[in-house]
Amino acid sequence: MHLELKRHDNNATRCLGTLSIDGAYYCVTLEDTVRLPGVKVQDKTAIPAGTYKIIVNLSPSKHKLYPRLLDVPMFTGILIHSGNNEVDTKGCIIVGKDVSVDKKSIHGGSIVSPLLRDKLLLARAERIPIDITIMDDFGGNYTT
Repeated sequence: MHLELKRHDNNATRCLGTLSIDGAYYCVTLEDTVRLPGVKVQDKTAIPAGTYKIIVNLSPSKHKLYPRLLDVPMFTGILIHSGNNEVDTKGCIIVGKDVSVDKKSIHGGSIVSPLLRDKLLLARAERIPIDITIMDDFGGNYTT
């Protein structure tokens, strides 16, 4: 199973994107701002673009099953979960149904996130490898 996250709207505090599964649109995403390669501000920086393996396991801090990205350079504990704005990310990928009119937040993650987790758990049960490719598609508008 292949997930693809296209980041398309990056500003000084957050980055919006879209998530597809095996080529079909699935949901909107929100992350911390995307900074220049190699620059990281703790809990305020999106992970680097690239391709990562995904597992679903128990989060020690949240005590629930979440999709987890593996081997992300300079980052640990990167999950895909629900939330509303960049305060909820801390480097993780937030998923939701739609973007607010002012583009400051996303909504509907409490519906989208468990459905995504269940899709990934089913793939895992069928021994289907899961990965995600993250692409920056916002014209090089990186934050420093």
